[in-house]
Amino acid sequence: MVKTIKKFLSITLLIFLMAQGCGEEATTSAEPQVEPQKSFEGTIVAVGDSLTEGLGVDEELAYPAVLEKKLHGLGYSYRVINAGISGETSSGTLERIKWVLTLNPDIVILVIGANDGFRGISPDLIRANIEKVIRELKGQNVTVVLGAMQMVQNLGPDYTTAFANIYPEAARAEAAILTPFFLEGVAANQKLNQADGIHPTAEGYQVIVDNITPYVIEAIKIHRQK
Repeated sequence: MVKTIKKFLSITLLIFLMAQGCGEEATTSAEPQVEPQKSFEGTIVAVGDSLTEGLGVDEELAYPAVLEKKLHGLGYSYRVINAGISGETSSGTLERIKWVLTLNPDIVILVIGANDGFRGISPDLIRANIEKVIRELKGQNVTVVLGAMQMVQNLGPDYTTAFANIYPEAARAEAAILTPFFLEGVAANQKLNQADGIHPTAEGYQVIVDNITPYVIEAIKIHRQK
C-alpha cells in the first residue's frame, strides 16, 4: 500500500504543479486511479525533507510507514501518508502546502528546517515560514505536530541557539503540538545512522517512531474531539 500511495502522490503533485503553473485545473481524465484502500478513522500526512521521505531505506522502513504500523497495533486506525521530499526547505514546504491539503489530512507531522539551517538561512525567516505553514493547516482544521530540529555546532553558538529556539517559539505562537528533538537518541549514533551520518537506518527510524508516538496520539485525541 505504501508504494501505491507514494506513486500516487508523485503523480498528483506533478498534476497540481502543472495546473498551478498553467493557471488551469487538471482535468478529471488526467487523474490517476488509486486502488481501493481499507477504511481508516483518519489521515495523517508526514511533511518534511529526506528525514521524512526515508532517503536510503525502503519506503516500508521510513518513519511514516513504521508509525502507521505502530498506531494500528495500538488500536488507532489511521492512514499515514509519506509526503516527504529530499532537499525540502521551509520555503518549499510553504509553496506546496496547498497541495498537501488536497490529501485531506486530519493531522500533519511537520519536520522541516534542517536544510535551511545547513544553508545558513536566517532563523527568523525559517520560523516565519513554519508559522505560515501551521496557520494554513490550522485554517483547514488540521491538527499539527511540529518536530523540533537542532543544528550542527560548527555554525556558531549564536546561530545554533537561535535555530533551536525556532521550534518552541513557533509551536507556542501557533498552538501546535511540539515534539522534542526529532532525532533524539539517533543523531550522532553510528549504529542508528547510515554512512553519511545524517540519515537514519531502519533501526534509527524505529527509535524516532517510539519517541514521537505519544505526541501523535495526543493529536489523534484532539482530532477525535473535533
